[in-house]
Amino acid sequence: MSTKDFIEKDFYKVLGVPKDATEAEIKKAYRKLAREFHPDANKGNAKAEERFKEISEANDVLGDPKKRKEYDDARALFGNGGFRPGPGAGGSFNFDLGDLFGGAGSTTTQGGGFGGGLGDVFGGLFNRGGTGATRTQPRRGQDIDTEVTLSFTEAIEGATVPLRMSSQAPCKACSGTGDKNGTPRVCPTCVGTGQVARGSGGGFSLTDPCPDCKGRGLIAEHPCAECKGSGRAKSSRTMQVRIPAGVTDGQRIRLRGKGAPGERGGPAGDLYVVVHVGEHPVFGRKDDNLTVTVPVTFAEAALGGEVRVPTLGGPAVTLKLPPGTPNGRTMRARGKGAVRKDGTRGDLLVTVEVRVPKDVSGKARDALEAYREATADEDPRAELFEAAKGD
Repeated sequence: MSTKDFIEKDFYKVLGVPKDATEAEIKKAYRKLAREFHPDANKGNAKAEERFKEISEANDVLGDPKKRKEYDDARALFGNGGFRPGPGAGGSFNFDLGDLFGGAGSTTTQGGGFGGGLGDVFGGLFNRGGTGATRTQPRRGQDIDTEVTLSFTEAIEGATVPLRMSSQAPCKACSGTGDKNGTPRVCPTCVGTGQVARGSGGGFSLTDPCPDCKGRGLIAEHPCAECKGSGRAKSSRTMQVRIPAGVTDGQRIRLRGKGAPGERGGPAGDLYVVVHVGEHPVFGRKDDNLTVTVPVTFAEAALGGEVRVPTLGGPAVTLKLPPGTPNGRTMRARGKGAVRKDGTRGDLLVTVEVRVPKDVSGKARDALEAYREATADEDPRAELFEAAKGD
């Protein structure tokens, strides 16, 4: 995050909490907004994704007591982004803004104002000490995107799958130094910070990655042949990843800290896994419920009875079929569906399909003929024609 962004962004407003909000109130507001704008719940919505990033950024600062204090101090000094130096009298103070961020400008006080450099106030925020000292900072590893294909059953029950991933990691040949002798020198351009300042007007000095060392803070006198002096090389590894139960086709799962390794003690990136789910010959899925179509005979549908229904990975269940069950009626076997996020299960939706035999002979045919004669006075289409007349 740049100096300007840190000062100008109102993280309290982003989370919708007052400036005196407690840690619990900040956490509660963040969780509520994160659920609402999470990319998994807003697929293809770029605005929601950007909002989620803003929320995460605000929580990263306000959720950390140390960062929050530094942020509050910075905002207080700058008047919420609108700081203007005083005229130098009557309790005001004059100073070079370059010194505020550890530069070489001098500070003079008048009338009981601030004395000395203000770099100490922002040392933790902008990676610079109050005396102008510099240090190379840890760098977070890159995020990795990959895909996995699961069977229908694996998606419902969860599965541990091997994933082979390629990413940038510290070069093994030079131990991540970039120098074949393992002795890189500090970049003279950025003095090891990995960043260079650029003026933005009004005395501010913003930072960009150093163009000479590409943000590493180090330069290899004798570049490693494997990584060409970058200190990073392509690395392949196989990881056993647990895919939670109940995932859906196309779902994107985030696994924190399972991405590319960081540099100089920095944290690893995240791993994002897009899940593809195969079809099942018997079962389907509708949200957290499973679906199945069960054939029944005409006699079962007309007279009622009990029918056995298969379940996914478990014993069959028996459902009671009411007399006069029509074709296409759906019944419910509770708790036999997909696993929900809270660990409970959805239901199995059983749709009845009345099967009509293609060939009828012998006693079965005689029985049906007798049934037809017994119901000759009934016209199942009478209501249909009556309704048609009224249109």
